[in-house]
Amino acid sequence: MSNKFKIFAGSATKNLANSIAEKLGTTTGNVEIFRFSDGEFQPSFEESVRGQDVFIVQSTMPPTENLFEVLQMVDAAKRASASNIIAVLPYYGFARQDRKDKPRVSIGAKLVANLLSAAGVTRVITMDLHADQIQGFFEVPVDHLFASTIFLPYIKSLKNDQKLDIVMAAPDTGGTKRANAYAKYLDVDLAICYKQREKANEVASMTVIGNVKGKDVVIIDDMIDTAGTLTKAAQMMKEHGAKSVRACCTHPVLSGPAHERIANSVLAELVVTDTIPLAQDNPKIKVLSVADLFGTVIENLLNQQSISKHFIA
Repeated sequence: MSNKFKIFAGSATKNLANSIAEKLGTTTGNVEIFRFSDGEFQPSFEESVRGQDVFIVQSTMPPTENLFEVLQMVDAAKRASASNIIAVLPYYGFARQDRKDKPRVSIGAKLVANLLSAAGVTRVITMDLHADQIQGFFEVPVDHLFASTIFLPYIKSLKNDQKLDIVMAAPDTGGTKRANAYAKYLDVDLAICYKQREKANEVASMTVIGNVKGKDVVIIDDMIDTAGTLTKAAQMMKEHGAKSVRACCTHPVLSGPAHERIANSVLAELVVTDTIPLAQDNPKIKVLSVADLFGTVIENLLNQQSISKHFIA
């Protein structure tokens, strides 16, 4: 493996960046962030990156400073003559804004792609984009990893070790493709929650398509925000006769009343990854790390090796 690379951590996901670096047998580089009294900040690499492949690890969840910190670090690396600048964005913020779904709105996901390209990224590594087409917003290579690499072995262990009679479920019709891929891999049935929204983050009505009676339901989704949809879907599954309901959601945004809703829900377990660090502990939430996956993919890229074997479903 080339020794001409360095990994730098953004301030939002330092623990994950350190774990990725450890997987690669190194440590994160020294970056300082100088903060002015008015809130303005300036990242500074405190070691040479000339001619290096620079990996900048940072999820771009709110606040927007997390995204701007990545942009400034990319710009700093470019101006310091880095050979390649790879933005490792375990969670790609603004991904829900992938199209014009009503008049006079921005396409935030495309804007973020433009900003990253303008700053100087030469590659992007991310996980479970809210919409696959976001890859096409970039003119540089995008390695789009899937949390199925982590979730599927865990679900398979539940099926085999605990003898659960599993049915995969999608919390809405938009997640059908993802849930169906899991169901095919595990050779189990599929159920779908059909929901109608009156406005963002509020579900007006919901029903279940498929047989879940006496089954152990696993709801799969790319992210969980306020947990309104997920907890209502879990309740609906129980009302339709499900024996147990758990969920696997890649990105634990968990804003507003999310933690309270999860704690008071019928969910037996919520399994998430560490693409976004949890703001508080919750006994119902289990965290699986993506560090080994990202570390292995980065190692393969440095060695000019294929990463396709890391895509399970």
